[in-house]
Formats: sequence, structure tokens, C-alpha cells
Amino acid sequence: MLSDNVSRIVAARVSDPGAIAAAAARRIKATSLFGEHGKTMIIAADHPARGANGVGGDPNAMADRAELLDRLCIALDRPGVTGVLGTADILEDLLLLGVLDGKSVFGSMNRGGLAGSVFEIDDRFTGYDAETIAAMGFDGGKTLTRIALEDPATPSVLENTARAVSELNDRQLIAMVEPFLSVWQDGKIRNDLSTDAVIKSVTIASGLGRRTAYTWLKLPVVPDMERVLAASTLPAVLLGGEVKDAEAAFASWGKALKLPTAQGLVVGRSLLYPAGGDVAGAVDKAVSLL
Repeated sequence: MLSDNVSRIVAARVSDPGAIAAAAARRIKATSLFGEHGKTMIIAADHPARGANGVGGDPNAMADRAELLDRLCIALDRPGVTGVLGTADILEDLLLLGVLDGKSVFGSMNRGGLAGSVFEIDDRFTGYDAETIAAMGFDGGKTLTRIALEDPATPSVLENTARAVSELNDRQLIAMVEPFLSVWQDGKIRNDLSTDAVIKSVTIASGLGRRTAYTWLKLPVVPDMERVLAASTLPAVLLGGEVKDAEAAFASWGKALKLPTAQGLVVGRSLLYPAGGDVAGAVDKAVSLL
């Protein structure tokens, strides 16, 4: 199956590049962002474009595109999965495979802050823009917005995020903003996941853009999520991140999902590359929390 998928995609990209736009045009769009459970369940796969290919002890787990696509196809086929988040290369591959019918689709917008780089905070918009997201018939765009108070690149990050938020809102598309308060430690960026830091990131991100009617937040699950989600009236989806203790993570997700502004989950590596390798089982367990 892996080699067949790659052969189909490469053949289209070489001999019929227009097949991508054609697949987007005939795609059956989702009638709602929510599943029968009343929540979103979005699979995230935009990590490779930022050079973040590692999962667990394997630094190149997500670097095998055929395997990543196979895992995405399994995840997207599971009951209760409502959508996918990715960069253009991945979403176009999935369009060519015909697996996005009835799913919500979100384009990842800024991937220029390469993982581990000295310019990581200077996270430029090297992926989707609002115009293309609209042209492809997708549902929205996602930004990673890291706020490092001691890094002079931060104002540019905020300005460019605000522009993307405004342009998506102007087109009545979801602007999914993933904010973090971040700090440099020993030459590396670390996201501050303390409750107070996440609350501050929420209040900053909520004010970005000239309109917020279509703005959602994508937030980590931290202690005292009641206080975190009380910091804004914007709808929020909960991110998974890389999970070390699956049982603890699922328990914390389930508790946070009961809060009124929590609209669902956006999870990537922990479901696509679970311990033991059972993608379907991991996805089904996450869906059960909804």
C-alpha cells in the first residue's frame, strides 16, 4: 500500500500537476466542523515542514513520507475524526489519495521558525496564506505564535500573525492561533507551560487582528485549565503535543474537554506514532473522550 500511494502521487505530480486543483475542486466538503459527538477531532501533521521530524527516541520518525501518509489515511478513516491540519505538500498528497471528503481541512501557515535554529522565534509565514486556503476550499488556517519577551523578533511574529488572523476573518475562515509564552534556555526555545504563562499567551493571542469572529485558539492542556479557558471567550481546541504518559494525557484531555469553550482536540504525533504502533486504537481512544 505504501509504495502504491507514493507511485500514484508522484505520477500525478509529474504528468498531471493540475490534478491537485481538480481534486480540491471536487472534494466533498465537511458540512460541519463537528462530529456526531459534538466536538472536533483534527489530526495534525504539519511538523515536518519545520524540521521537527522526531517522535520519542526516533529523530526521523515523521521523515518517511509514505509511512506518514499511511498513518494519516488510517487515522482519517476512523469514526469520529473530523479533519486534518497540514502544510500544502501533505494536504495535496491527501487530496490526490482522495481521503479528505467530508473532512474539515486546515492549512498550516508559518513554518519558517525551524526547530532548533537560532532564528526559531522569527517564525515567518512560509506555508499557506488566506487567499490560497480560500481558493482550495479549506476551512481555515493555523498559526504557531510563540511570544518570547526577550527576543526582538517577537513583534514581527505578532504583527504577521495579526495580519493572517485578519485576512482569514475577512474571508469567514477559521483563524486557529496556537500561542505560547516562550523563553531561550541554553540556546534552545522552551515553551513555558505554567498555568499563568499559558493564561498570558491566551490574553495576548485573543487580541490579535482587526476581527476575531472566526478566531479560535489552539492550546496546551496544563494544570488548572478552568483558569486558562476563563481568560477568553474565543473557542478553543486542545493540542496533544508529544505524549510520554498516554494514560495521564488522555485523563487530562477528558477533563479539559468538559469546559464550555473547549471545542475538541487537535492531536498529531501522539496518535499517529503511538507507543505500540496501533494508530487506529490510539485514535479511537481519543475520540472516546469526546
